[in-house]
Amino acid sequence: MKAEIIEKYFPELTEKQLGQYEMLDELYRDWNAKINVISRKDIDNLYEHHVLHSLAIARMLRFKPGTCILDFGTGGGFPGIPLAIMFPECHFKLIDGTGKKIRVAQEVAKAIGLENCEPCHLRGEDEKGRYDFIVSRAVMPLPDLERIVRKNISKESHNALPNGIICLKGGTLDTELQPFRKIVETEDISQWFNEEWFKEKYVIYLPL
Repeated sequence: MKAEIIEKYFPELTEKQLGQYEMLDELYRDWNAKINVISRKDIDNLYEHHVLHSLAIARMLRFKPGTCILDFGTGGGFPGIPLAIMFPECHFKLIDGTGKKIRVAQEVAKAIGLENCEPCHLRGEDEKGRYDFIVSRAVMPLPDLERIVRKNISKESHNALPNGIICLKGGTLDTELQPFRKIVETEDISQWFNEEWFKEKYVIYLPL
């Protein structure tokens, strides 16, 4: 079972959710052969490097039902699609400026019956909606991301953490996080997932 690494860390998943995670392998392999959204060398690591990595955000915060999340620069659907499977009672909008990548996210979401996920071909500067959280995966430096999405953060918070940005990053982050050093939270993903690949990978939370 290819998705067993997901079940290992999230044993509470329903059969429907496990089935949706299972379907991702064949779908992304098929689409990746047509439109390169994941490095060809990395497609065999889909579950560890892409799906489970995306779900580190679910370790930082369990979104309450009704939460609205914007996935900024989703590419082929990460972290948005794995998170939308994990939180079926939340709404996810996935945006990216590259149309062919968004098409992959649209087709994958449709194929697995993901009804709480809306992939759109849109640049972040043009997104007008309000959201509880903005999520992203190594799209751009945090100060640049914060400048673009500050307008999209809803004023009222409903979750255990105040509304803001939750992003996945790797490597040395001191310079990037310097402007926010008094308020930013950094969590080491390797405290949750013990695979070697997660060393020096982080979830960054910036309240806005």
